[in-house]
Amino acid sequence: MTASPDLGTPRLASPDLLRSAFRRHAAGVAVITARGADGPVGFTATSLTSVSAEPPMVSFGVGTGASSWPAISTAEHIGVHILGEHQAELAATFARSGADRFGAPTGWRDGHEGVPVLDDVLVWLVCRIVARVPAGDHRIVLAEVLAGDPSRAGRPLLYHQGAFNGLRD
Repeated sequence: MTASPDLGTPRLASPDLLRSAFRRHAAGVAVITARGADGPVGFTATSLTSVSAEPPMVSFGVGTGASSWPAISTAEHIGVHILGEHQAELAATFARSGADRFGAPTGWRDGHEGVPVLDDVLVWLVCRIVARVPAGDHRIVLAEVLAGDPSRAGRPLLYHQGAFNGLRD
């Protein structure tokens, strides 16, 4: 491997290389929820992607070591919540290990199919899981959108350089 002077020194692939690269990639912030055997579960995700318009489908990644994985691995339905720039603390709560994610001040209710639906989000969707695809230490979850509400006005929350940020003009 040769390096061009303007490209820097290449590094061999590693988890650290991938993390360093994606810290520079701005991503929208979502919270994924499900109903677990012991109550609601959820986690912050920056891997949410629109997959198909017909049928309407989304995907996201979840680590198999995540506390929410046991519920996601068996759930039939999940909630997808796109967060607004005013919800950095909510995103941090759902990203924090051991946090009481559904305790106050988190506002939520049972939605379609018993899925926990968060209050005050830009968009919420209830989806039916159609596949869980192995991908290293993660699973890519494919889910068909069944219902939702995209009507709330506001700007999205972004994740960039290890921090939650608002969209700038």
